[in-house]
Amino acid sequence: MTGMTLSGGTIAEIEKELKKYPPERKQSAVMAALRIVQDEFRWVSKEIMQEIADLLEMPAIHVYEVATFYSMYEHKDVGRHKICVCTNISCQLCGSKGVLEHLQEKTGIGPGETTPDGRITIKEVECLGACGGAPMMQVDKDYHEYLTADSIDKILEGLD
Repeated sequence: MTGMTLSGGTIAEIEKELKKYPPERKQSAVMAALRIVQDEFRWVSKEIMQEIADLLEMPAIHVYEVATFYSMYEHKDVGRHKICVCTNISCQLCGSKGVLEHLQEKTGIGPGETTPDGRITIKEVECLGACGGAPMMQVDKDYHEYLTADSIDKILEGLD
């Protein structure tokens, strides 16, 4: 057990999403529910997936399938700041390997790792849909394009 449970506020947010769909289509809110939960906890445990399934009146395996299919849902705790580095073809051709190397040099961690203080997690992702601004990364909810060593340093300095 993780000790996590949906708060009243989180349930209220999910119920607000449910109003967007016909009552017989509650499961349509599964992605919104996963996002809302992740906003609260930074990740989604199997126990929470069960709570979402119960709330949406759908099999827990279906919630798990959605949560594991999409890379934006985390299945273990991540740092306070999640840095997602795009390594798809456009970013790769424009230097995403150098972005990852610079981040590793500055933070001491690589993709899939979290700093010992729990401040930063680095994640390598397939595509963030900003190919025109390659190389790029997403820090929390913000996109940063045309990255250089200097711009990466400034971004890192701006994190609490």
